[in-house]
Amino acid sequence: MTSRKKTTSTETIDEEGEEVLMIDAEDEKTEPTVEDLPGVGPATAEKLREAGFNELLAIAVMTPKALADAAELGEAVSAKIISAAKKQANIGGFISGNSLLERRRQVQKLTSGSTAIDDLLGGGFETQSICEVYGEFGSGKTQVGHQLAVNCILPLEQGGLDGEVFYIDTEDTFRPERISQMARGIGLDPEVVLERIHVARAYNSAHQMLLVDEIQRMAKNMDVKLIIVDSLTSHFRAEFLGRGMLAERQQKLGRHMKELKKLADINNALVLVSNQVMSKPDAMWGDPTKPIGGHIVGHASTFRIYLKKSKAGSRIARLVDSPNLPEGEAKFFVTADGLRD
Repeated sequence: MTSRKKTTSTETIDEEGEEVLMIDAEDEKTEPTVEDLPGVGPATAEKLREAGFNELLAIAVMTPKALADAAELGEAVSAKIISAAKKQANIGGFISGNSLLERRRQVQKLTSGSTAIDDLLGGGFETQSICEVYGEFGSGKTQVGHQLAVNCILPLEQGGLDGEVFYIDTEDTFRPERISQMARGIGLDPEVVLERIHVARAYNSAHQMLLVDEIQRMAKNMDVKLIIVDSLTSHFRAEFLGRGMLAERQQKLGRHMKELKKLADINNALVLVSNQVMSKPDAMWGDPTKPIGGHIVGHASTFRIYLKKSKAGSRIARLVDSPNLPEGEAKFFVTADGLRD
């Protein structure tokens, strides 16, 4: 999705440049900002931006109490700001199915390096989506993330996205040496590949969520095509213990997934999140392995893939959920050169 250049009301224009301004105004719509809201001064605008409210729509959908808590404002002030944001925000509206189909034509596919996995996903991992991969330790979740990070650098005609990769590492599992191996396995220069993969270590859940805001800021000047969070739930699982903190954990996870989905939509990018699992010993039948995060993560994920070990060192990728594809399985191997059939 191409970004639109915005003109500001502070520009001074002489008579010769007046005609140019009129052309710009017709071709490029000026979107209101936080500072344009009535009654919002520089100090309040700074508080809103520090709390992550850079768009009017994000403010318009808040409740006064939630906005007051997040931005450290009074509820009465927050209510006025929300009311003004609702009037000025670009709420959007209903579009025809044909328009949506046209937007779907912008979706790109990223190869996994395994034909079996690509076929399972209808040609590869989709942009404008969140794909969750979950499984026990050693099932290959991090290997899938590393392989997609490398493949994203490939040109479009070779199944890549030719874009920048952002990797949020929560468990200290990112290994540049492994990236170099996989890059050589598909004929790429490891130094070039590593230069286009931007890695940050998240030390807690709050830091993890802030890093998504940082990606949003950097995406204004970079062609972001892949965001990887490995793993999504490890910090949330460790910090929010017991049933008493379950609701707060799920709310934060839901907000985190929402911001990730917005990144995917705005940048026509793929978001890959790996997830830990738990065992349900009381399960009477079926696989007792269940992903962490419950319905919040499940509903927010566009595709869900369950990874598990199989015979002779192979792995099985099972497509558990998809909006348009049938359930199925694909067999693959993790080799020195990366994921292979």
